[in-house]
Amino acid sequence: MNLKRLVLGVQYDGTPWHGWQTQLSGNTVQDRLQQALFKFTQSDITTHCAGRTDTGVHAIEQVVHFDTPLDRPISSWVRGLNTHLPPSIAVRWATVARLDPQHEFHARFSARSRTYHYLLYNNPIRSPLWNDKAGWVFRPLDLDRMREAAQSLIGTHDFTAFRSADCQAKSPVKMMHEVALTRRDDLIVIKLHANAFLHHMVRNLVGSLIYVGTGRQPVDWLSELILQKDRHLAAPTFSPHGLYLAKIDYDPKWELPQTPA
Repeated sequence: MNLKRLVLGVQYDGTPWHGWQTQLSGNTVQDRLQQALFKFTQSDITTHCAGRTDTGVHAIEQVVHFDTPLDRPISSWVRGLNTHLPPSIAVRWATVARLDPQHEFHARFSARSRTYHYLLYNNPIRSPLWNDKAGWVFRPLDLDRMREAAQSLIGTHDFTAFRSADCQAKSPVKMMHEVALTRRDDLIVIKLHANAFLHHMVRNLVGSLIYVGTGRQPVDWLSELILQKDRHLAAPTFSPHGLYLAKIDYDPKWELPQTPA
């Protein structure tokens, strides 16, 4: 049987779902995508993603791959799957993985880095329009203090202080390429770009940056947390609702039709 490796770019609103990874409840993004694949192909297909997301976390572009013997036009994969998906999940693009004689494309293991965006609504009064789409901070945030504190995160560090107790990663050492904070009126976007992330790492970092932004902790607090390697000393895990998996970076040789984050 001649199998092809299909790659999908999937976007979803994580609010109604219990994260990406399949569960007995069937109420996950992976479950619904595989149900759509079964309806479209009449065969059981297992999918593999670039990075699992938790309950309530959104994806601007999750990358997924699976193997199939079916030969159908690429456009029909997009239209056909979206016909069977709920409004909160959509396949944005599809492609056949480029053949490489030395390496086989894998959504997770071929990824070179990942980018997350965290959206904060910073206003004394909560907004129902941003409910489940942004984290809310009612106290004023000083972005200059947060930017200065974020510089201590750049580079290769042991991020144990920002790691969930349930994290299954083999090593807490990760390379942070960029942390950028921008503001437009009451909305703040925190962009984090690293080679990989630990479980809850982004939400734990955001919570600690907020402590600095409100003046609860000094600017050099994050650098101290990195050295102390104690999760109990950092801020609590912040809300999942403002977290977006924005972009997975791959070698250009794979020629994926990705869109800008």
